[in-house]
Amino acid sequence: MCLTTQQEEDLTMNETTQQRITAKPANYNRWVVIFCLGVLVFLGLFYYATQKIQYVWRWNRTPIYFAYQDDIDITSTIDGEVSAIAIDGSKARITVLGIGEEETYVVPAKGLRVDQGDFISPGDTLASYKKWKPGLLVVGLWITLKISVLATIVGVIIGIISGLMRISDNPALRWTSIVYVELIRGSPLMVQILVWYFVLGTLINDLLSANGWGQIPALWYGVASLACFAGAYVSEIVRGGIQSIHRGQTEAARSLGMNYAQSMRYIILPQALRRILPPLAGQFISLIKDSSLLGIIAIRELTKAAREAVTATLQPFEVYILLGLLYLVLTFSLSMYVQYLERRMATS
Repeated sequence: MCLTTQQEEDLTMNETTQQRITAKPANYNRWVVIFCLGVLVFLGLFYYATQKIQYVWRWNRTPIYFAYQDDIDITSTIDGEVSAIAIDGSKARITVLGIGEEETYVVPAKGLRVDQGDFISPGDTLASYKKWKPGLLVVGLWITLKISVLATIVGVIIGIISGLMRISDNPALRWTSIVYVELIRGSPLMVQILVWYFVLGTLINDLLSANGWGQIPALWYGVASLACFAGAYVSEIVRGGIQSIHRGQTEAARSLGMNYAQSMRYIILPQALRRILPPLAGQFISLIKDSSLLGIIAIRELTKAAREAVTATLQPFEVYILLGLLYLVLTFSLSMYVQYLERRMATS
């Protein structure tokens, strides 16, 4: 395929621009060395400061915050005598003969705690075994992710509805959206969490209890507070995404016989959603960090789990450093994914 002179010039210009973008600046390696030295100096000064206050580092104790082996006891449910113990490979079958009843337990052979002929009572340990369980920080991380995902889903739904209300010609809908957005954005998130749990939560749970219903756990009030908080920002993202679509698209849809709802559903929103995906992903990252405030209403998210670990072990430096690294790894990974989305959107 032959290129015209203009096309060749454009191609050359694009290649030159790309080279300028990707080219390393002068003295690049020198500045990399300076940066690395700066990091090492900071770490050295930090370690020196901890030695001056005679802090004893115990990194060997930190693995239990991620996973640990717990002792699981298998107990008897009846009074009686251990009438028989039959070992078959790694398993043992214990038969307990009581007054008019008999119970059989299959337990690990290595963990036997009784012998044949022993008399036992309900609650006595027959055998035990070790089982791997997630540590405190892993449990807190799971709760943080769970709350963030749920709050993001609900917040996006609220934000889309509020964004559509904001651009509506109906003044009641538009003013409702404006009041909601300004109220949420104009007050601290911590205050909103306290209102949701101690005010609205108390009223809702009292009404449920009065009618014989169970109470709603604190976790769902945390999700609701984060969802409403995120919804206000998503509303502005949605509004900006819709208004970024050329008005001629709406007019073209109307000329084809579509009403307002149809033009939004089939023409405007599909294009707007593609443009607002990166900002929505950024909002999800913000929610992960904002969820650290939910510890004030007794939700054991990642930050509260770390505080509990510090209280139990008196190792604040190790635990809080691990806490910061967990947040950093989580948010940095998501940030890289957001940048990937933005590049995909830019090239599509």
